[in-house]
Amino acid sequence: MKILIADDHAILRKGLIEILNESYSNVEYFEASNGLEALQIARNQKMDLVLLDISMPGRNGLDTLKQLRADGNTMPILILSVQPEDQYAIRVLKAGASGFLNKDSAPEELLNAVRQVMNGRKYISASIAEKLAESLSTPLDKPLYETLSDRELQVVQLIASGKTVSEIGREINLTVNTISTYRARILDKLHLNNNAEITRYALDNNLV
Repeated sequence: MKILIADDHAILRKGLIEILNESYSNVEYFEASNGLEALQIARNQKMDLVLLDISMPGRNGLDTLKQLRADGNTMPILILSVQPEDQYAIRVLKAGASGFLNKDSAPEELLNAVRQVMNGRKYISASIAEKLAESLSTPLDKPLYETLSDRELQVVQLIASGKTVSEIGREINLTVNTISTYRARILDKLHLNNNAEITRYALDNNLV
């Protein structure tokens, strides 16, 4: 059995391996510190499971997930994140993830999530299942941030973290003009006027 763990924190990768070793033996682990490394490993080795952090430098977890699926990979992919579940769980499932798990979850929940996705099922927490059910009954109450594309949401987070347009461009390998275009779309969709308002909106809606 081969498991790929992609996260930019080495300590967290080692911790995940320790937890998985409690329930899984004869596993060969592969580690990646960013999305590009994860893609290279997955192209050279056939994985049985991928644990993928959503917030990595350069190519983030969501982009990496989409590329893994575009490359024809069908293995279960479990997304791990410190970001709020209600902002990301549905996005990653739509992008092809097998499940979404908050990094604050207990080790037992990680093992439960891995068991479920390895058995071909989707994994979301009970709280997200409840929110999904609620959203089905109130489709007209969608918050404005749900109109943002995945890339626009990423730019919102980076602006809210205090990065300039040029710094954002370097981090996600896009031109300043492209980032400025995303920023303009964000301001329009969220009915905001400047970066300070974007930051306040992101904080008020738990997007960072």
